[in-house]
Order: sequence, then C-alpha cells, then structure tokens
Amino acid sequence: MTDTIKTVVVIGLGYVGLPLAVRAKEKGYEVIGIERSEEKVDLINKGISPIEDEYLYENLPKFPIRATLHEKEIKKADVVLICVPTPVDAMYKPNIGPVKGACEMVARNMKKGTLVVLESTVNPGVSEDIVKPIFDEAGFKTGEDVFIAHCPERINPGDAMWNVTNIPRVVGAFTKRGLNIAVKFYESIIDGEIRSMKHIREAEACKVVENSFRDINIAFVNELAKSFDVLGIDVKDVIDGAATKPFAFMPHYPSCGIGGHCIPVDPYYLIEKAKQAGFDHKFLRTSRNINNSMPAYTVNKLQNSLNDLKMPLNGTNVGILGIAYKANVDDDRESPYYNIEKILKKFGANVHSFDPHIKKKSSCESLESILEKSEVIILITNHKEFSSVNGELLRKNNIKIIIDGKNSLDKKDIENNKVIYGGIGR
Repeated sequence: MTDTIKTVVVIGLGYVGLPLAVRAKEKGYEVIGIERSEEKVDLINKGISPIEDEYLYENLPKFPIRATLHEKEIKKADVVLICVPTPVDAMYKPNIGPVKGACEMVARNMKKGTLVVLESTVNPGVSEDIVKPIFDEAGFKTGEDVFIAHCPERINPGDAMWNVTNIPRVVGAFTKRGLNIAVKFYESIIDGEIRSMKHIREAEACKVVENSFRDINIAFVNELAKSFDVLGIDVKDVIDGAATKPFAFMPHYPSCGIGGHCIPVDPYYLIEKAKQAGFDHKFLRTSRNINNSMPAYTVNKLQNSLNDLKMPLNGTNVGILGIAYKANVDDDRESPYYNIEKILKKFGANVHSFDPHIKKKSSCESLESILEKSEVIILITNHKEFSSVNGELLRKNNIKIIIDGKNSLDKKDIENNKVIYGGIGR
C-alpha cells in the first residue's frame, strides 16, 4: 500500500469494478464502491457477489468493501477508479454518456489532490476532449488539484489463470507526477507488469488495438468457416493442423457470434474516432460486418438442415443451449443469443432456452426439460454443463438436428446416432 493513498473509491461495481475494489481492499486500502443498483449494493454489503466469479466468491467475504448509492462518499477518496460501461447504440455509435456522468459526479464531490483513473474503454482522445475539460470547468487544475490517468481495464471472465490480480496493465496520464502516482498505485495492487505510456492517448489506444486484433482474426476464421462450408472442408481440423506450426501462427476459432463487453464494441470506438479525423478503417469495418453476420449464418445452417428433412422453420420447436456470451460465466452482454433468438422468432420458430448460469432469463429450468420440448437444438455457449450432450442423449430425446455454434461437440458420435450435425464451417 502506498503511504499517501488510504482510501479508494470505485465507481461501477460490475465485472471490472468489483474485482478491482476487492483487490484493493485485499492490499490494505479502505475501499468504497459506488453503484446505481440498490440490489447490488445490498448483496455486496452482505459479502455476496452479484457476479459469477471465482475470485469474488473466495475473496469478497474475506475482504469486504462498503458499497453505497451515495456520491458524497467520493469526498473521502484519495483515488477514484471509474469503471462504468462504454457501450455502442443500435447504430454502433459509441456512447460516452456513462463516462461523462461519472466524471461530472467526481468533479462535484472530490477533494483536491485526488488521483482519478478512467478504466473504462474509450477511443484515443476521450481523456483530452471530454474528461479533462470536466475537471477544468469545475476549477481543478490538472497536475496540481487533480491527477488524471487512464488505465484501460483488462479482465477475462471465467479465466482461472489470468484475473484482476496478475494481468499486466498500461497507464497513461497528463503529467509525469500524475503518471508516477498512478503507476505506484497499480503496482501496489497488481502483481503483473505496469507499463508507463508516453502519452495518455497511447494508453487509450492500447485497449482498442488489443480487441480489434482479436476481432480481425476471428473475422478471418469466420470467413474461412463460410468458405470451407462450400468447399467441404472441416475448418476446425484445418486450424488445429495449422496450429502445429510453432511460430507465426496464432489459432483463432469460428463461432455463431462474438459477445462480451469488449470485442463487439471496442473496434467501433476506433472506427468512429478515425472517421471524425478523416480516416476510414475499412479493415475494421469489414471485420465487424463479418462477425455480425454469424448469427444469421447459424440460423441459415439450421434452415438448410430443416429443408433436407422437408421441415419448415416456421412452427418448429428450437431449443437454444446457452445465453451467456462465453463458457461458464453469467455475462450475457452482446451475446449472439439475442440476435439468433430474434431471427428465429422472425421466421416463426417456437424458441426455448436454457442457461444454467442465467436461469432468470431461461424459459426452461433444466437441460432435460429443453430437450423434451425441442425438435432441433442450437448450442450457443459451451458451458461445462453441456458436456453431457452427445449423440445418444439427442437420439433418445428425438432431436433431429443440432447446430453446434462453438464446434465443441463430437460430430462423429452425433452423426452415428442418426442426428444431423451442423457446425460452424464443419
């Protein structure tokens, strides 16, 4: 723990903010969390994590933080960490509103000398064009009255190896003094490397580049999946084969769609910012279009298989396994489930759903019940609870078709049980 920093306030107790708050408490700081949801506040103050996360399950009861709805608590902070969402709207335009609102809340409550760190993912220039002017207008001089830094969040829900305690971070700030304070603070709570960036704009750019890289590579294999479908080649086998090369290849795998709070969102922040400056990110736009097309491609796979059986999609009972965007988490933000469900209903299918991690949004209460109600299945999320799905189970429940949106099931076993298997590029 640093000598001059005693109290940390975290704004936004979601998948990013809550683990960070608990980690800071674990390292000896007094921690106050500000959250808009009264239900979340009540649970956290009882030592119960509202998020499915092994780190939180283990550590929140041992290192309890104080959660509150009241912004006046910011006055006690030596450090404020802003961990609010940065979504896009229906037209994929970045929404910086939550960041502006959080900064305005901090500016009207903070004491002089506070370190304010924006962890939310933003495009390059937000700290200069939006964050700093808010504190300027409130009468705080950057580098003297307030130290503004940006340390873009890095979190990988469900990852047993990499979590808030050890993922390396990058930090940028407006002044050298502010950068030093921020780096020392993060070094006191995180075991991984803390890298100083020369400019705050560089720190902002790191996050959108990281996730745009992944988006581009996933788009490449998603396009390969469509191509190989036509060519009669199993894309999974090809990728696994290519991955035997020990250098210059990094395997990425196709799926029914990309979800989560980062990859489907962050590239748009860079696309829009560059567009304002007169540059067109054609590559990023193309990647986004390819990845956004995968839910429709998945439903089309089902439609084609139904056509082979002379069955209409209209009126067919379709069971969807999984609502979360990735395996073994309860996070459904930007999940391909929602687009797939929307398309299926548009064509008149009767849609049933089950996710053991998101039971409140599931229409069925168990795997057994959804199999009983369904004629065909689409697997969207490869939860461990779905590892029991095999050819025999599908045949016993009279499932005619399964579309494996994650290419995680045993194709040969399913086909040997006279069930039609459709994978993504398989």
